[in-house]
Amino acid sequence: MPTAIDAERLQRLLNDGPLEVEGRLVEASNLVLRVWIDADDERVCAVYKPIRGERPLWDFPEGSLAGREYAAYLVATAGGWDCVPVTALRVDGPFGAGSVQQWVGPLEPVTDNGLLRIDPIAAVPDNYLPVLGVRDDDDRPLVVSHGAQEQLREVALLDVVLNNADRKGSALIVDEGHLYAVDHGLTLHAEEKLRTVLWGFAGEQLRDAECARLTELADAVSGTLGEKLRHVIQDDEVAALEERIEDLLDAGRMPAPPDDRHPLPWPLW
Repeated sequence: MPTAIDAERLQRLLNDGPLEVEGRLVEASNLVLRVWIDADDERVCAVYKPIRGERPLWDFPEGSLAGREYAAYLVATAGGWDCVPVTALRVDGPFGAGSVQQWVGPLEPVTDNGLLRIDPIAAVPDNYLPVLGVRDDDDRPLVVSHGAQEQLREVALLDVVLNNADRKGSALIVDEGHLYAVDHGLTLHAEEKLRTVLWGFAGEQLRDAECARLTELADAVSGTLGEKLRHVIQDDEVAALEERIEDLLDAGRMPAPPDDRHPLPWPLW
């Protein structure tokens, strides 16, 4: 349920509007609250993730997941991706500092949006890209695949840039025909962490428009965007972001799954 108000006004509401807690999203591994913001004759639904509700993670010991959520939004916006909902980082929430992100999708969660599916080998649709071979309880071979939509490819490229360690199918939300990507707390690590269900685009050549976008983003990271990011992530993580963009441009294609570590999130959905 995206709001009709413009992004700049929505950003102000998320930054400064009073947060009214409706309840907890119990399926989340950390404390995640659905909140409402009433201000300027607008009523906006949002997701509030307090830093104090984050479980410590040995492989993400620095900073906060909320800070990474906000950093991912800054990178996406600077690079021209419109798939990450408007996100703020504030210090005065009901449970302290945390990220506040525009709620997208229906208020009741949809378990299957058709973007990721599992089928017998012979039943994989022509317009789906294979990701993984598995077997069911009767040892029959199955294939996990995802759609080949342009919006999915954009998310896949953004995930490479962000070094997203947790791109599950459930973090892809379709709302009124627009694809949104959420849950970016495990991003922007200095070490290679990319784990995603969108490996179907692996090896595909980058298009001219994608290279232009990455070049513009690289310029932004070396300037004011980099300065903003250093307030929420580490210096070496900003440097690694610059290096990933440069490596993408040098390679000229989407990366392949790594051989030396697990390339998929768990669960997949």
